[in-house]
Amino acid sequence: MTSKGDSSPVFSEAIRARSVTRWRWRAAISAVVVAALAGCAGFVWFLSLVLPNEHKPSRNADGIVVLTGGSSRVSDAVELLAEGYGKRLLISGVHPTNGFSDIQRSLPESQPLLMCCVDLDRSAVNTRSNATETRRWATERGFRSLIVVTSNYHMPRAIVELSHSMPDIELIPFAVVGEKWREEPWWTSGAALRLLLSEYVKYLFAEVRVAFGGVGQGGRPDTEIQPPVAPRKPATASAN
Repeated sequence: MTSKGDSSPVFSEAIRARSVTRWRWRAAISAVVVAALAGCAGFVWFLSLVLPNEHKPSRNADGIVVLTGGSSRVSDAVELLAEGYGKRLLISGVHPTNGFSDIQRSLPESQPLLMCCVDLDRSAVNTRSNATETRRWATERGFRSLIVVTSNYHMPRAIVELSHSMPDIELIPFAVVGEKWREEPWWTSGAALRLLLSEYVKYLFAEVRVAFGGVGQGGRPDTEIQPPVAPRKPATASAN
């Protein structure tokens, strides 16, 4: 027969084990709740950076860069160039098989401007390499200020990447607002909400990566500035 004195230490150890287990579960649940609340608060803050309306740049700049990927970005950038907001335009992220001809077909009235004052970047494959190629282009031309044209939801991340790559160049954002954003609030569209959540995660990753010195820059290597390319020949391929 086991005495009370013999079973007491075992019983106390079991109680302590259950207590530690409960504490760990409570700590884990608390951590999940805090992380969820922080994520929601961060998302709300991110939404405040996504402008709902278009506003013309506050002033002119040396050049204009448009990051491809959204509807009407290129046409809005060409319009800014035509209005004299910049001396020259870079269309960054054009597909390697594309050229000026398709842009000319979609913007026939802008053909003289496209032929004289627009450059295509076919090297960039993502926002990080957009920043690398834009820095290369701006440095070659001695530009000290740029108007950045991209979609409103993409602008926060684009500014993070471009600012990191070009800390000595002033960036003036021009956020393009698509038709779908104007027609209905984003919270009524599941597709828009998923897009914003995805962009929010990418934005956080960009902020963290830049905070740690740009680890994982991605895209093409950011090597020394290359000499200016020779004057281009008339393009025959289609553009993005």
